Amino acid sequence: MQFFKSVEKYTLGMGDRFARQGKAQLQAIAQARALGIEVTPVWNKSNREHTLVGTEPASVLAEAQAAVAALDWPGGFHVDADHINLHTVDRFIAPSDFFTLDVADYVGKLASAESVDSFILDYRFLCGAVAIPGLRAPLAIDERLMRATAEKFLWAMGEAGRIYRHIAVRKDRSAFVTEVSVDETDLPQTPAELLLILAMIAREGIPAQTIAPKFTGRFNKGVEYAGDLEQFEKEFDEDLCVVAYAIREFGLPATLKLSVHSGSDKFSLYPIIRRLIRKHDVGLHVKTAGTTWLEELIGLAESDGEGLAIAKEIYARAIVRFEELVKPYAPVVDIDPARLPSPSEVARWNSTRYVAALRHVQSCPEYNPHFRQFLHVSFKVAAELGATYTDALAANEAIIARNVTENLFARHIHPLFG
Repeated sequence: MQFFKSVEKYTLGMGDRFARQGKAQLQAIAQARALGIEVTPVWNKSNREHTLVGTEPASVLAEAQAAVAALDWPGGFHVDADHINLHTVDRFIAPSDFFTLDVADYVGKLASAESVDSFILDYRFLCGAVAIPGLRAPLAIDERLMRATAEKFLWAMGEAGRIYRHIAVRKDRSAFVTEVSVDETDLPQTPAELLLILAMIAREGIPAQTIAPKFTGRFNKGVEYAGDLEQFEKEFDEDLCVVAYAIREFGLPATLKLSVHSGSDKFSLYPIIRRLIRKHDVGLHVKTAGTTWLEELIGLAESDGEGLAIAKEIYARAIVRFEELVKPYAPVVDIDPARLPSPSEVARWNSTRYVAALRHVQSCPEYNPHFRQFLHVSFKVAAELGATYTDALAANEAIIARNVTENLFARHIHPLFG
């Protein structure tokens, strides 16, 4: 009997800071389905985002259910408790069926010497030249590498196990999907390290459906990938081979797949990812969380009048709180304050100019990735506007929905899965 929930082949994580765009997001998924592209929506929102906006996890489920009902959606969907840990998970257990176990804070915390020795003993069969189908050369794993990897990751994977079991005693194991996130570490994992991490996950009894490793390069919020495309392709290809091997050797779920975090707007990577998942005939999970909030701003600015005024006000209020707003996201943004326009300059912009600076069109000379990243992390300011902001969303629903749907379908779903 299977004691875990299987995840669909292609899944897309869709964040919505203010829980107003569920229908527009699902419309993008529906457009894909009409073309024969089967992608399952995963609405996600982290504890940090709930705290900043002042919402509860149940609101994400309510938004998803309302969208499904409005569009008479015939497919499945998930609600992701995004980047949770033991301290934050309880409020997510009832409304969520997808849990991203975030143990980044524990990477590097030393497990006991006895635990490390026990892991090495259990997986000593991996020492030597590990031939993995699809890799050009066997992985060279010795006890020194096993020990170093265990010292870096074993305690963290133990914490992932503790989180999983905490959920599993409160929720039917066959009713939720588990993802393990190791993307917020200092360096990309090598194929050998990823193999050993997957061994640790299997040893903990976690039926992981997705694994989010750290890849080479920068995956900054809401902007293009910065890094070596050839190296990324090599890593992604190798990781897919390692995952397939780990499924067979460690008894992990057959549906285990790679997850790409901060995956929105990485346009240069999409052809590579698309080619490789087709080459290996495997699934994929991509998180595109914060771009819906940016599409709301773009829609407000396009609407001109009061909508544009609110978009300008948000920037003016945010820029004087630069350090406060950027600090929580510092590892995943690269913002040069000198490249940000002054509030007085933005105040003079018309609708076209604001939209050009914010919309991610790299060929546009007015596009400003620093402006885009800064607004990406400034949603707290919009939340503080309360009804002023949400009423503006309602008043301009049609133009905002068009932007949200087009962004997800044309810029993300179709290039990745089409």
